Amino acid sequence: MAFQPIYDAVEQRVWGYEALVRGIGGEGAFEVLSKVSPDQMYRFDQDCRTKAIELAARLFPAEEGLKLSINFLPKAVYEPAACLRATLNAARRFSFPMSSIMFEFTENEEVRDTGHLTNIITEYRRHGFTTALDDFGAGYAGLGLLADFQPDLIKIDMKLIRGIDTSPARRAVVDGILAIAGDLDITVLAEGIETEQEFEVLKESGIRLFQGYWFAKPAFEELPQVRAA
Repeated sequence: MAFQPIYDAVEQRVWGYEALVRGIGGEGAFEVLSKVSPDQMYRFDQDCRTKAIELAARLFPAEEGLKLSINFLPKAVYEPAACLRATLNAARRFSFPMSSIMFEFTENEEVRDTGHLTNIITEYRRHGFTTALDDFGAGYAGLGLLADFQPDLIKIDMKLIRGIDTSPARRAVVDGILAIAGDLDITVLAEGIETEQEFEVLKESGIRLFQGYWFAKPAFEELPQVRAA
């Protein structure tokens, strides 16, 4: 796993880290996932969760209360309670607080069973986990999905972020997302920040949490040094 920081612009410190799957030769997530067959996806998802928790327990300074963000595929979760057993066991085994775990999911296909996703979120919250919707504003992760269920946090996709400092249209769209998220009591995170100008515009709009190469690139099995904003 590699770790990329999530920065809190209000507290001016790292809020947490996203765990990103990597191959042993440094291969990216897309390349790794392309080699996982459908019948192996559940086991792979479970092993990634366990590995992320194991590493975070070793790397995270305990006194800072950092969040660990773990990606998962909803279609790999056949039954929420049963699929959480490995996660709960790993958290206990490595003495990692469950309240510090955030699960984020993304959809590259249309969600046909929103009831299944609602059940996942309900079960995860019951155990004290935070839930997040990744890539919001791209593909199928949009307003229709948000109308059916509400996660604790949404991550605005980098396609809406890129060049926002020179794009009134992008600023208007992001302002609309912020207004909706505020009404639904959902936290907003801007991902894919690559320039100081993008960061400043989004911070002024009221966004608190940020992630992107401008702060730090993912580091393999270690916590990278973070640019202080």
